[in-house]
Amino acid sequence: MTAGLSTPRLAELARRDASAPAVPGPPAPPSERCELCAEPLPEVHRHLLDMESGDPLCACGACALLFSDTAAGGRHYRLVPDERRELTGFRLDGPLWAGLGVPVDLAFFSVDGAGAVTARYPSPAGALHASVHADSWRRLAEANPVLADLRPDVEALVVHRARGAAEHWILPVDDCYRLTALLREHWTGFAGGDAVWGHIGTFFEELKGEQ
Repeated sequence: MTAGLSTPRLAELARRDASAPAVPGPPAPPSERCELCAEPLPEVHRHLLDMESGDPLCACGACALLFSDTAAGGRHYRLVPDERRELTGFRLDGPLWAGLGVPVDLAFFSVDGAGAVTARYPSPAGALHASVHADSWRRLAEANPVLADLRPDVEALVVHRARGAAEHWILPVDDCYRLTALLREHWTGFAGGDAVWGHIGTFFEELKGEQ
C-alpha cells in the first residue's frame, strides 16, 4: 500500500529550487484532511493527481472511490494507483540509456495522455525536466514490453543506476514526489554527496520490504 505523504504539498517541495533557503512554515495541523471534501485522513491514504497543476492531492476513501473510474475526474483529477512493480530483467544498456538524454544515473520517466515522455532528474539546481525523443522511448519500450502497461500521468518508470545500482521500477507518481523531496533535502555539492545516496538506497530497500 502506498505510504502516506508527510504533507499534501510534497509536489511544491519537490519543485522548489534547492538553492532557496528553507522557510519555516506554520505548525502542522493535528491531522491531514481530504483536499476535496475536508474529511479527516488516516496516516496512510490515497492521492489524486490534479491534472491542471500537476500536484498530488490527499484523498479520503470515498473520494478515491469516486475517482477510481478513469473517466470520473474528466480532465481534472486522476486517481494515483497504489501498486509498485519492481522490473526484474529490465533491459537498459549503455546505448539505450544514452538515447534517453539524461545526464545523470537517477531519473523517472512519465508518459502523458498524448504519448509524450518527460524525464525528471536531480541536479545541483533542483529537479530538472526534459522531453525524451519519441524514437528513443520506442526503442526502450521494444526492449521492455512491460512499459506498454505504464499508466499515463499517474505512474512513472524509475531508474537508479548510480554507484553500481540497478533499480528499475514502475511507481505511482506520489512515490516519485517523495523521492524528489528526499533528494532535495539531502543533496549537497555537485554530485549529491554520500549522505543522499545512502538515503536513496534506503528508499529502494524500503520499497522491496513492502512488497
